[in-house]
Amino acid sequence: MGRQLEVWENYLKERQRTEKLMPEFWAVKDALTSQVYKEGALSTKVKRLMGLVGGIRAGCEVCIVGQLQLAIAAGATNEEIFETIGVATAMSGTPGLAEAGKVMELLEELGRI
Repeated sequence: MGRQLEVWENYLKERQRTEKLMPEFWAVKDALTSQVYKEGALSTKVKRLMGLVGGIRAGCEVCIVGQLQLAIAAGATNEEIFETIGVATAMSGTPGLAEAGKVMELLEELGRI
């Protein structure tokens, strides 16, 4: 397993542990997430790509890995992901470009590039 996929697996394990300790919190968080990312005026794919920009901008590795995988599951192409990296870099400069390296690393781990 590659490093970025390991980051995601570790997050899922931690989430599972904290779900037992804070079930009400996770129920509310999951309801919000479901509402926000459902199909609407913007597609789920576009919303996940927007989330990817936010993750890159925030420097949140778990956000980057999760949003990228969810964007791919929603049908995002490599070209759309590359354009998203461009938007993130335009919004955050060199730090965004550095964080975008995690996107490229995960795409490589997934065999997409």
